[in-house]
Amino acid sequence: MDETSLPPLEFRGRLRPEDGSKPALILVHGAGGSATLWLNQLRHFKPKRSTLALFLPGHGPEGGPGRESIAEYVEAIRAFLDETKLERVVLAGLSMGGAISQLFALTYPERLAGLVLASTGAKLKVLPLIFETVAKDFEGYLKLMGQFSFSKSAPEEVKQLVLEEAREQKPSVVLADFRACDAFDVRERLSEIRVPTLVLSGEEDLLTPPKYSDYLVQHIPGAKLVRFAKAGHLLPVEKPEEFNAAIEKFLEELG
Repeated sequence: MDETSLPPLEFRGRLRPEDGSKPALILVHGAGGSATLWLNQLRHFKPKRSTLALFLPGHGPEGGPGRESIAEYVEAIRAFLDETKLERVVLAGLSMGGAISQLFALTYPERLAGLVLASTGAKLKVLPLIFETVAKDFEGYLKLMGQFSFSKSAPEEVKQLVLEEAREQKPSVVLADFRACDAFDVRERLSEIRVPTLVLSGEEDLLTPPKYSDYLVQHIPGAKLVRFAKAGHLLPVEKPEEFNAAIEKFLEELG
């Protein structure tokens, strides 16, 4: 697809002119997700700096097609930053959003003041069972996500809110997301990431186990790790206060 045909991404949050001295915080959701994942973070960070939670193409209320690769999502975000005249930002991505953020850092390092990688890895191999259920039994896929995405102690109401939002996504877009994740692999390039990086990981994450975040920290120069006890894959909704506090500390250190 021609770059000029990419529409601006939809977003929740707003640009705050009074926060112009601080890089905006841009939040990028994962495969089959949406900006709704970040409501706790929007409430926390919006009073302090420009904070935007993006709906990736195909995932928002406007619908439309998704993208076929992580690289295409990177270009969609780059186009959005150009459209909103955001020169340098802190990019925070969860799962597939973390893959997008890593590749963005490798492609456009000059646009980043910092990088937050949550529940993600340098390679995101997807279980064949997920492909099968998304294609043939979307409700079955949602049940799988309910089993794999949360820690044992996650509140039931949190699970249901996330799964209801996931139910609104188009199976074709979700399937393309997982194909993009499955093809993603930047393990050999991590040492090229030179922006300040925070890695966030759940102790009970079954989709991107702790060894994934350990690998990131071992290979991204200067990266810092925060691991959350009794937490699964969806840290922003399962551990919002601790998650926000870790990012806030990182942002303060950036200045």
